[in-house]
Amino acid sequence: MSECTHDCSTCENKCEHEIVKAEPTKDSHITKIVAVLSGKGGVGKSMVTSLLAIELAKAGKKVGIMDADITGPSIPKMFGMHQELYGDEEGIYPAESRLGIKAVSINMMLPDEEDPVLWRGPVLGGMIKQFYSEVHWGELDYLLVDMPPGTSDVAISLFQQVPVDEIVMVTTPSKLVSMVVSKAINMAKAVNIPVVALVDNMAFVKCGKCGNEISIYKEDDSSDVAKRFQLEVLGKLPLDAELASLADDGFIEEYEGNYLKELVNKL
Repeated sequence: MSECTHDCSTCENKCEHEIVKAEPTKDSHITKIVAVLSGKGGVGKSMVTSLLAIELAKAGKKVGIMDADITGPSIPKMFGMHQELYGDEEGIYPAESRLGIKAVSINMMLPDEEDPVLWRGPVLGGMIKQFYSEVHWGELDYLLVDMPPGTSDVAISLFQQVPVDEIVMVTTPSKLVSMVVSKAINMAKAVNIPVVALVDNMAFVKCGKCGNEISIYKEDDSSDVAKRFQLEVLGKLPLDAELASLADDGFIEEYEGNYLKELVNKL
């Protein structure tokens, strides 16, 4: 038997890894599913997911966010979504932001949003599948999936169960981060999902006096990774105190920065 690539669609073997793609609720019609991924935690996947959703919504698109980072959910806090989700016999109704962005997160289901989620991999994978197949997403142009960090079984299970069309890879100019991101790019190849672009987060700071962009790294290793894998860097985000403050206070939709315009056009 050949080595498992976790891509059941091209496999002739019948084994325990084979998983049928989940189906959304009858009233859900999603045009494109885009996963926001990185091989490492703390590089800003949730921030990029949120800003991308906002830019798409401002462009007139109907957008949803599936917060698949079950053990470290960030989406509700950044959008100021603290309401408890409710449902009916057929599924769960997502929360909606001020701009009409729909979102589902485990933090909207916990008695206290600071309670830890102490679940093992199979249970986490089952919850992520439910976020796709048991939510009344309605008509969406884009469903963005804020992925958990790393290339573990949870990420693999999601790619097996949810029909992701494309991946946006988040990195930083750091050589350490870029090395781990390379692993995630190779995982995307293994599951046969195209990486549409890289987003370089925390790439610079702006001078408060002159507005010049100042790099905090000696070299931008993200560009080297992009060249090596024949990808484009379609967004560079700054370290921005205003963005951090708005996200902390639940008003990220008020941020004026438009750093993902090229990526929005690509999608």
